[in-house]
Amino acid sequence: MHRALPDRPSLEYLKKEAKELLRTLQQQRPVARLADAQHALARQYGFTSWIQLKRHVEGPAPAASPFAGTWKANLGKSKPPPANQFRSATLQLSVRGNVMTIAQSLVGESGEEQRDRTALHVDGHEHVSDDRPGFSVVASWRGSNVVQVIAKKDGEVVGLGTYEVSADGGELCITDTVSDMRIVLERE
Repeated sequence: MHRALPDRPSLEYLKKEAKELLRTLQQQRPVARLADAQHALARQYGFTSWIQLKRHVEGPAPAASPFAGTWKANLGKSKPPPANQFRSATLQLSVRGNVMTIAQSLVGESGEEQRDRTALHVDGHEHVSDDRPGFSVVASWRGSNVVQVIAKKDGEVVGLGTYEVSADGGELCITDTVSDMRIVLERE
């Protein structure tokens, strides 16, 4: 009969347990190594190897977000807002849990480059901007490829749209129904 793993097993705990087991094994067999203790511990928990136990405890690796990567605007497919025309736009997106970090580089009509970095908390809660007084954003997942965003200024909705990655992962479309904007970006 195998020992049951704790409800929330920790790899650090199991490593300590393997070291304790190694001391016991070395009393019986002085040539015992840590790998022997790890293997024995894995067998006690019903696994065929330490690697199998470790993978079980660490869980599956999180899948890469379809949003993550570098995206370049396709101006022919895009409809920028009238008040914010640009010559080119590049976004670098990364996702960790419910935080999407957006680093953007925009070249305006005058040729001047503007860089900005923001963290979008995709958790369905309103988050007040630290650097834009009166501005807040509510972002929510609508499936794995869609984020809905509601932007407010002094409590009034000033933006309502989505970030949506195509099924093939090749395009990112950012829309805003308030400003009638549609930016299509392609993965680089």
